[in-house]
Amino acid sequence: MAREKTYTEEVFPSPFIQLWIIFRRTPVAMLGFGCFIFLVFLAIFSPLLAPYSPVEGNLEMILLPPAWHDNGNVSYLLGTDELGRDMLSRLMYGTSLTFGLSFVVVLISLVVGVVIGSLSALTKGLKSSFLNHFLDVVLSIPSLLLAIIIVAILGPGIANTVWAIVIVLIPQFIHITRYAVKEEFRKDYVLASRLDGASPFRVLYYSVFPNIVERIMSQATLAQSAAILDIATLGFLGLGAQIPLPEWGAILANGVERFYIAPWTVYLPGLAILFAVVATNLVGEGIRHALKVRREN
Repeated sequence: MAREKTYTEEVFPSPFIQLWIIFRRTPVAMLGFGCFIFLVFLAIFSPLLAPYSPVEGNLEMILLPPAWHDNGNVSYLLGTDELGRDMLSRLMYGTSLTFGLSFVVVLISLVVGVVIGSLSALTKGLKSSFLNHFLDVVLSIPSLLLAIIIVAILGPGIANTVWAIVIVLIPQFIHITRYAVKEEFRKDYVLASRLDGASPFRVLYYSVFPNIVERIMSQATLAQSAAILDIATLGFLGLGAQIPLPEWGAILANGVERFYIAPWTVYLPGLAILFAVVATNLVGEGIRHALKVRREN
């Protein structure tokens, strides 16, 4: 009988697995992550889950209060607006327009910003100096103010809102990527790779990116919070999504003038915006905490 051999092999988890192990030990971060996944689910499946159309109203059910009020109706759990449109359905569809679009905006900004930031980190001299000063000027302008200026030039509408916020967020990703890449290129492992004959682009792709991806993810959560607020604010000001689109900021603006007789048309979309921003911030804070703990260990 052949003798069986046993081998002991120590397996080290990848950086992402390490980050996830630390992240899930924080209950608040996991709560935010659960809420974030819930919003993603709603953004994708709201057309299947919403009980009514978000734009068609029932004139017999105008300004119906939520079901927990004395005059409420369980068929309209969160009540109706001034045209008898179901608030629950409008808020569910609004998840796609406010939260879902913020996700798309951040993804586009991240890809463009990381590419430009990585390439600019490899430049030197006048080009590098010019980019530094340009980024300083752009980042000194409040993002919402810059988005309002861009939408005012392009014209109101949800499509122009998306492009305005993309333009606003790209410099932030360029800045953080450029700084992170330059910092990594000063380290010994990059110097060793360069001495072995590796090209700057090869070093960037195989060595530097794996070490900065967590910082980019952390910045992405901050950018998403800003994008949610910017989309909602532009909708509230009438520069973003236009009625009857059920965007949370537009719904809130539409209910302001009826606040005293139908307060649910204001506080419900306001709570939806708050919920999305807090969930995203909790996820971002969890990622930053996990990064800090991993670096210290």
